[in-house]
Amino acid sequence: MEVDALSDVDGGLNLTDGHARLDLSTEQAAIVARLPEMFTTATRRSFPSIETAAHRAFLDAIGQHTAPVGTGRILSCYSSTLATDIVARALPAGATIAVLHPTFDNIADLFTTRGLKLVPLSEEAMLDQSWPGAPVQAIVLTHPNNPTGLVTPEGHLRSLAEHAVEHGQTVIIDASFRGQVRDAQYDTYAVLDAAGADWITIEDTGKLWPMHELKIGLLAYSERTDLPLERAFSESLLAASPVVLQLVEALAADWVNGGYERARDLVERNRAAVREAIEPAGLRLADPTSQISVARIGLPQNGPDSSLLYKDMRERGVHVLPCAPFHWADPDGGLRLIRLSLARPFETVQTAAHTLVRAYSELAAAN
Repeated sequence: MEVDALSDVDGGLNLTDGHARLDLSTEQAAIVARLPEMFTTATRRSFPSIETAAHRAFLDAIGQHTAPVGTGRILSCYSSTLATDIVARALPAGATIAVLHPTFDNIADLFTTRGLKLVPLSEEAMLDQSWPGAPVQAIVLTHPNNPTGLVTPEGHLRSLAEHAVEHGQTVIIDASFRGQVRDAQYDTYAVLDAAGADWITIEDTGKLWPMHELKIGLLAYSERTDLPLERAFSESLLAASPVVLQLVEALAADWVNGGYERARDLVERNRAAVREAIEPAGLRLADPTSQISVARIGLPQNGPDSSLLYKDMRERGVHVLPCAPFHWADPDGGLRLIRLSLARPFETVQTAAHTLVRAYSELAAAN
């Protein structure tokens, strides 16, 4: 569905993926203007020094001050999806892993494709600190969760880490949206290491800045892991781009000097516009306290479901996502939810929200 939106030859509005599809800010434009300088630097400066500087700038900008920067235990990928696939290939063949539910469906897809057995860990179970035991070998959290925006509290992560140590499990965290939410930026590396846990963390820059896929996915892992992550990495790529790493370093500096607040203000303005458009029609935000750059809209039980609404919206030239795929273990659980990206220009989000209301009202009246 996201590919269909990107390749729409008629130029429809794309509110599917969570990437930032925005105009550059003045500050970001100034950074992009330095790309020729970054190319020159990439030929004259060692790759390890460029990579280490980018890791330090980005991870410090999102509060991860004890991440293993400079140790060789952070691998630079060209996307978090590739990082996830590397983890999936490194895990023991046929292993049983618990994955947060609902969550972004390509996480479950990648693990399943690599022959792993998945069991769902509901958000309610996570909040109750009800962690699975054997035969689960790894527990996967998305922090904050996509599409709900739920943040794993620090105490809950500590509880999970201690449980994992006791049961010989690996904690895997997909933190792709971490940079958008201050509440998610407590130092998870410190929590996991203090418990003595075996852990893997995936970070991502692609959700923060409108860089048209010039992004980095970071794959970090603990000293304790014996999984063949480096081998799986080397099977997939030689290295990330030193130019993109420099771009990340510069954008991270802007993020801590007003960039975060500018992006947050736009997302919250867009969320408010969606709320104002849908509530008069009897619709609601399913996750009103979410801070990430997507919003789920809950649909009444007695009206059209999100699969019908998705098709109708597409015919109207607006691409959104029905939420059944996010409920990878129970697709029916997402039938009454539809997701819009908020990392878009205000006018785009406002138009899409009003189009959704019209489409839903007309479908409901027809039925």
